[in-house]
Amino acid sequence: MPMWLCRAGRYGEFENKFLEDGRVYCTWDNLPESIMKFSTKQELQQYFVDNDPDVKVKTAMNWASQVWPFAHEMKKGEIIAMPSKIKPVIHFGKIVGDYEFLPNNDNPYYHAHQVDWFACDIPRTAFDQDILYSFGAFMTICRIKQEERIKAVINAHKQGKKVPPLMLRESRDEEESRDIENEALGVITNLIIQKTKGHGLAKIVDAILRAKGFTTYVSPAGPDKGVDILASAGTLGFGSPKICVQVKSTDAPVDRIVLDQLGGVMKNFGAEYGLLVSWSGFKSSVINETAKQFFEIRLWTHKEIIEEFLKYYDQMDDEIKELIPLKKIWVVNNDTQ
Repeated sequence: MPMWLCRAGRYGEFENKFLEDGRVYCTWDNLPESIMKFSTKQELQQYFVDNDPDVKVKTAMNWASQVWPFAHEMKKGEIIAMPSKIKPVIHFGKIVGDYEFLPNNDNPYYHAHQVDWFACDIPRTAFDQDILYSFGAFMTICRIKQEERIKAVINAHKQGKKVPPLMLRESRDEEESRDIENEALGVITNLIIQKTKGHGLAKIVDAILRAKGFTTYVSPAGPDKGVDILASAGTLGFGSPKICVQVKSTDAPVDRIVLDQLGGVMKNFGAEYGLLVSWSGFKSSVINETAKQFFEIRLWTHKEIIEEFLKYYDQMDDEIKELIPLKKIWVVNNDTQ
């Protein structure tokens, strides 16, 4: 039975949405039309070209080759593999619903299959390296070839047994399809998870804010009275904006009560703004308040942490660079070929 790879965004920004909704979405934000509207893959390709002047023909072909199977080939009973970018794990689900077009949903959640997430949080270390390479392919949606070996790992994990011994690896025909940039991003993400669990994540956020030019105060480890970091601009930090920062590194998405608490803490410290940081993202009860809190509070998930960390890495001090050692390399830009 076919097995499919479905990513939840470049940084895993849609992961909690997929799991919470019991669905997998085809998150192309330039496709507010039913995929079933197109009778051939070539029609879908032409749609991408016609509706975005910046899209090259090769890019449109690539998009169509991923979007088309989501509606026309993925079937009930088939397995979805979703690599996490929040934790070093893989989530697996079984498709239990036909393709749905949901035009009233927010962008980019127009295209969906219902999914029973029956095996979540299986460690990446349970899989052979060649399988991990498959999980790191260029494609957002694609077939995975090592179905039987992956299923063996899933079954062993569900039964609490040791993972079966290494089996004969299949040929690496897909070696050239590896997304080196995405793999590197995954390694960086996992390193941050390992090195900054707990109060250490506040140090990363603090380093980002200082690199942006803020003067900061970091609460010591232990009870923080609702604030992990105080940040402000200007000479010696006596100017505006004045920001209260709360950092959560737990594996679970943050709920509404934490958002409400931050609002109270901002008043206690005389802060103008708040920054709520949650490595594992936020529940819908928080997301639904985004517009209401727009002029006072910003939300950061691991996506924003990683983006800002990489953007300002060169300006960070040696302590942070020793904790998360990175170097720049040159690679071929396949998007322009």
